[in-house]
Amino acid sequence: MADGLRLTCTTCGQANRVPASRLTDSPKCGSCGDPLITGKVAELDATSHDKATRGDDLPLLVDYWAPWCGPCRAMAPEFSRAAQALAPHARLAKLNTEDFPAISQRAGIRGIPALILYHRGKEIARLAGARPAAEIVAFVQSKIPVSAR
Repeated sequence: MADGLRLTCTTCGQANRVPASRLTDSPKCGSCGDPLITGKVAELDATSHDKATRGDDLPLLVDYWAPWCGPCRAMAPEFSRAAQALAPHARLAKLNTEDFPAISQRAGIRGIPALILYHRGKEIARLAGARPAAEIVAFVQSKIPVSAR
């Protein structure tokens, strides 16, 4: 499959190959059957975070947040709107820094909310602070050529 994109299932952590031409067809994980691209924000754990940020071929924007953070909670609906707008060309996910402090330390998170854009195993860019959906979409589009709905 020459045009296959590698996508990590955010539910089970399984790597999947999806033809680029089938991204809009609601591809499902070959292991657990959950959707790979939903237009919704995925909750990451340590395993799915590491696999997706290190190997996915689709851009992944991760929101590093904590439940006690007011700006993080205020931005959550905006982040969800951005996820809908960017699907299926990019995926958005969240990682709770209180549940996974080692990951936030390894990623060099100094303040939250912090957005890090990953693509093909590399960190592309960072954005600090709560943002409206339009700014989140514009941030992703300015770094990687993706379209939005």
